[in-house]
Amino acid sequence: MLPAEFLDALRGIVGAANFLTDPVDCYAYAYDNSRKIFPPQAVAFALDTGQVRDIVRLCNRHRVPLTPRGRGTGTAGGSLPERGGVALSLERMRNIVRVDPANRVIVAEPGVLNQEIQAAARPHGFFWPPDPSSSAYCSIGGNLATCAGGPHAVKYGVTRDHVLGLQAVTGSGEIVRTGCYTTKGVVGYDLTRLIVGSEGTLAVITEATLKLTPLPQAVGGIAAHYADIARCAEAIAAIMAQPHIPSALEFLDSAALDLVRGRHPGLLPADSRAMLMIEVDGGEAEIADSAQAIREACVNPGLIAAETVADPARLWAVRKALSPLLRDIAPKKINEDIVVPVSRLPELLRGLGESSRKHRVANVNFGHAGNGNIHVNLLVNPDDADQMRRAEACLDEVFDLALALGGTLSGEHGVGREKRAYVGREIDAATMELMKQIKRTFDPNDILNPGKLFP
Repeated sequence: MLPAEFLDALRGIVGAANFLTDPVDCYAYAYDNSRKIFPPQAVAFALDTGQVRDIVRLCNRHRVPLTPRGRGTGTAGGSLPERGGVALSLERMRNIVRVDPANRVIVAEPGVLNQEIQAAARPHGFFWPPDPSSSAYCSIGGNLATCAGGPHAVKYGVTRDHVLGLQAVTGSGEIVRTGCYTTKGVVGYDLTRLIVGSEGTLAVITEATLKLTPLPQAVGGIAAHYADIARCAEAIAAIMAQPHIPSALEFLDSAALDLVRGRHPGLLPADSRAMLMIEVDGGEAEIADSAQAIREACVNPGLIAAETVADPARLWAVRKALSPLLRDIAPKKINEDIVVPVSRLPELLRGLGESSRKHRVANVNFGHAGNGNIHVNLLVNPDDADQMRRAEACLDEVFDLALALGGTLSGEHGVGREKRAYVGREIDAATMELMKQIKRTFDPNDILNPGKLFP
């Protein structure tokens, strides 16, 4: 139980209308898309930077855990109040402070939705490239905390590549400003890139200066179908080895295609066992050249068809529907987002199939092939103890395989609590100790999202 003195002070900072303590009300802030549940003792809705600072300082004085939170769309358990305490919701900090098309900048608070940023930028001819599948309802604060990616990261990069600066409150309760308003700036350490992706363990972001990108003049699509995964993987490497970089390059395995067929009969060739969803963008002439070059790179003995797609938006609607469809065929999915160098994708996909068969665990693979970022979905029944043991053994092999191929454990979902037990396999002891020292510098009393990231 939190002390009454603490709760009274917290209520005084945010006001009664922005404060919850009833367990029923707090339950909505006990989980995220990892489907784990850790109820907080209180929920505070901050409305501005000053309130965030005062909340952090209050939690420091009382040594109360504080878990920053956006919309709870993350899959790695990063926003779970695992040690109880206070869930600090930033969803009511929803101001777009400034739209500055002359300098290709938007300044916004963390509760603004990704889609709202796009809507504000579009009339001026711009967009913000990070586009996770949850863009319609995820907040930019969450995008920043996890360094979100999405299909278009293959050409445009991930969240950290599109942030010029931040305002944030450190774990010790100090308001800091990082970066600058210009695209060039080398004064001091790059704290912006340090905080982006730190999952709320170092500081609470309260404002972000986002770098916008001009909307492409035209967009084209190609759907390429293959007789087997091996030939599809070869095509991915060939596409990424030629000069015309696609704006998106998505991969779907045979299990994913079967899911799509169940929902959209007749949409896909019956003999397709692997598919690439390819988008190109740019000027009209550039589109034609890029599409032709990529179509040529798609050609190998396993190619069934490479078709021009008149409406690329329909492709992405199908792709974004995949993850929810998985819950229709299994009570639970173990969802991981490993990454390997693109040239090692054939080995990765072959190894994933071998592990799935060996441990007798259903597996659906799809993802951002242009980055080597594959979403591995092990489909399990959590009430079947033997199946869960086999799934954990399979996952163990999957992580080892990704690292053996020169890859990483997570490309965009983050570590949170779900991957922290495996972090020591990727990060050596000396490097991890340096990271812990950085954490102690920002958050000396370990109140910000405690227990996350580190094993």
